[in-house]
Amino acid sequence: MTPETEVARVPPQQSKPRIAYLIATSLGLGYLRPAPGTWGSLAGVILASAGWGIVFGAIRLFDGIGIEAAHSRWLEFDPFILLQIVIAVALCAVGVAASSRTAAFARMKDPQFVVIDEVSGQQLTLLLGGFGPGRAGMHLWNAVGANHPLSVSGMIEPNWKYLLLGFILFRGFDIWKPFPVRQAESLPGGWGIMADDWLAAIYAAAGLWIARWLGL
Repeated sequence: MTPETEVARVPPQQSKPRIAYLIATSLGLGYLRPAPGTWGSLAGVILASAGWGIVFGAIRLFDGIGIEAAHSRWLEFDPFILLQIVIAVALCAVGVAASSRTAAFARMKDPQFVVIDEVSGQQLTLLLGGFGPGRAGMHLWNAVGANHPLSVSGMIEPNWKYLLLGFILFRGFDIWKPFPVRQAESLPGGWGIMADDWLAAIYAAAGLWIARWLGL
């Protein structure tokens, strides 16, 4: 066998999946120190809060320029919630795919620099925990009226105390990992990276509902 043949049979080195790394590290947040997971959670809070500004701006735009948008069945739902559901599903889907490729390339079960799971879990915490209708949201609801095409009966206001509590609860359960959060880490590939944070989000969301029930 000639040296040329030997070289030809050596498989080419796999190139780094840069897009997957970009998503998995949440645009590089995973490289920040200390506690990259905390930075990922903060990104989740910002992402969950951003929908408020988008929906609020859309309502003001449509109401301000007098455009009567066609009323359709999907608009009977709170557009803020719809937007957050879309974000949550997108984060789950791309998170599993990107973290799987990143972990496989890094040859690590759950690389510390992968924080898309914290972003997803934190956003899911606030979605499932439910922002309580705040005064600004109720004023907007009363202003546009129940029959307005972009009216929102359950407009959600990002109260900073609620966001802070949701952040603390999620980080706490993500670190503590009560049953079955830790067990979910044994799932293969990106599912194991993401699923434990989804379960931690359910615990944290339950904590938010309890806090609201107690009037905190």
